[in-house]
Formats: sequence, C-alpha cells, structure tokens
Amino acid sequence: MQHEPLLRRVKAFFTPGTLDRYLIAQVIPPFLVALSVVMAALLLERLLVLFNLLAAGNNHLGTFLELLGTLLPHYLGLAIPAALCVSVFSVIRRMSQNEEIDAITSSGVSLVRITRPFILLGAFLGFLSFLLYGFVQPHARYDFREAFYVASHTGWAPRLQSRMFASPSNHLTLVADHVDHAGSHLEKVFIRDTSDHQERDITAARGHIRLASDNSAVEIDLEDGTILTDNGKNVPSLTTFDHATKTLTEASHLSPFRKRGEDERELTSPELVSRLIQRDPAISRPHMRSEVHFRLARSLTIPFIPVLAAALAIMRKRQRSSAGLVVAFIVMVGFDHLLQFGHSMVATKKAPLLIIWGPAWVFVIGCSLLLLYKAGVFQALKAQWTANRRSHSAGERAVS
Repeated sequence: MQHEPLLRRVKAFFTPGTLDRYLIAQVIPPFLVALSVVMAALLLERLLVLFNLLAAGNNHLGTFLELLGTLLPHYLGLAIPAALCVSVFSVIRRMSQNEEIDAITSSGVSLVRITRPFILLGAFLGFLSFLLYGFVQPHARYDFREAFYVASHTGWAPRLQSRMFASPSNHLTLVADHVDHAGSHLEKVFIRDTSDHQERDITAARGHIRLASDNSAVEIDLEDGTILTDNGKNVPSLTTFDHATKTLTEASHLSPFRKRGEDERELTSPELVSRLIQRDPAISRPHMRSEVHFRLARSLTIPFIPVLAAALAIMRKRQRSSAGLVVAFIVMVGFDHLLQFGHSMVATKKAPLLIIWGPAWVFVIGCSLLLLYKAGVFQALKAQWTANRRSHSAGERAVS
C-alpha cells in the first residue's frame, strides 16, 4: 500500500469538509456576539474616563471619537481570546446536550477531529492577534497617548461657578449668573475684553464654551447679546447680535508631543527586533526582549483556547452544570496574569525567559492532554496495552 503524498495530505487537512463547514457556521454567530459584548464591557470603564475628560476640558465629540478609536485595538486583543472560548464552549455544549457529539463519534469521528475546525479558526485568530499585537497596537497606543495629551492640554479648561469671575487671559474677564455642573453652559453672561487698546463689554443671554474644531483655541458661543465698544476717543458704539463666537484663549503655546518609540510597547515587532540587534541604548534591552517574547507567547497559545473550551464543554449524561465555562475563564485569566507577571519579571531582570514560556507550554500541554482524555484516547491506549499484555501472557503460557 502506497503512502499518500505529504503535500496531498496537508492539502486535505486544511480543506474544509461538510462537518468543518457546519461547525464553523455554528461558531461564527456566537463568536461575533461574544466579541461585541466583551468589547463593550472592557470599554465601559474607559468610556467614563473619556467622558470626564470631555466635560473637564470642553472638548468636542471628534476628540472623544478619536480617543475611542485608538483604544479599540488594545481591547480587541483582549476580547478575541475570551470570545473564542465562549463561542466554542457554547457550540460544543449545545451539541453535547442534543447528543450530536454522540451521533458524530458513533460514526467513527473522534472528538479531536470535531475540534479541528475550531483549532484552525484559533490559528487564524492567533495570526491576526500577532499582527494586532506586533503592528497595530503599538501605533494605536502612541496615537492614544498623543490624542490624550492634546485633549488634556489644549486650551483653557475653566472651572467656572455661578457669579464667580474668571480670567482666561490677562485682558479678558468672564462671569455668568448661572453655570451648569460641567462648566460649559452659561446663562446671563458678561465679558470684558480690554485687548487692542479698547474696552469691549459683552452681554449675552446664553453662552456655550467649547474647543475649536482644529484644537487651536477655546471659544464661547454667545446668543442674544450686545457689545459696547469704547476706544476712549470716539463715542462708544453699541452692537446687538443673535449669535457670536468669542475666542477665550489661544492654544498655540502647546508643545508638540514626543516622538514614537520611547516606550517598548509603542514599537512594532520588527522595530523591537531591529533595536535588539543594533543594541539601541534608548530603551532597556531586557524590556524589549520581554516585550517580544510576551507578544509571541500570547499569539501562539490562542489556537489552544478552543481545545480547552471543547474539552470542558463535554459533559456526562443528564449533567446540566455550567461549571466548565467558569473553570475555562479561571484558567484563562490565571494564565494571562501569569504571562503579565512573567513579562514584568523578565523586563526587570528578576527572572529568565522561562517564566514567560513555562506557563505557555504548561497551558498548551495541559489543554491538549485534557482534550485527549475527554476524547477517550488514554482509555483506548490503556485497553490496548491491557489486551497486548494478556495476549503476551497467554502466548508465554502456551509456549511453556
């Protein structure tokens, strides 16, 4: 019997069959739902911080959306493993409850074979995560810090109170009878402007303080008011308006943000490797080595998350407990914390790289052994070993 060519076997392994397409079609909808839910949960706390920033600094909605966009890659990297675990667990658990797993395995298909499309999906997501960790997140991290710096330092962030005078600049005085809690909506506004060697007294029924669209200044939009102008030479003039915009202070004094690359987490993976080879002294070498191995370890372990989820989702007859999902999350959260702990220990020269790769290999081997156990591989090997031993003993007795 001739062996099938290796290339053909590899092609057959990666070519999806009917079972593979069915399982992938089952897992994609819960994966997308879980990804959305986890992303929303992770972003919620940071959204509150961003809203406070908007209220305190009078930033416009565009600044908020920019900051939110730069956060997405970071939280997407955290959400993908969790969503993959939940979706695979839910599909296998439902199939196990409906006895689909029993029907498939009774036809000669093993549990390992059933899990194969999920493992391939995990490998694909692991590759995407490698690109995310190594290329997208470094730029997004720097962009977030830059945008947060600009939003925090641009313009004058007033702490206005009702009937309290404020001076945005040396020649400008502002007061309002009523100011809301955010400090941006004002009623019965009075402004005195002494710039350009003249005095302008401005009154308005309402005012709204905001950041200019180009982040260059803080402005106040005034409604239903008058402007009394006195230059000390001519007769004062009086002007009425329905709407006017007044610049409170310029933001041209803001110094530019630093260049990208002062933090190893802002460097892409090729940039980290290049600096390690060139022995760049700008960033600590242990910090860069630790970051490279941390990214690799996180990416390479993602394909084994479906293995863990599938093994814990298989349950005995008439069992309705959901403890498997809780155990899966405890294992994943504990593993992630161990990786982060190892990352910090290697970066500070307190431990070798084994403290990163040790938990990774334990996770990979443990997930694989658990799936093989649930698939009955060990029981089959034990039965085969027992049968061979009995056959050998019977042969020895026959010879004697």
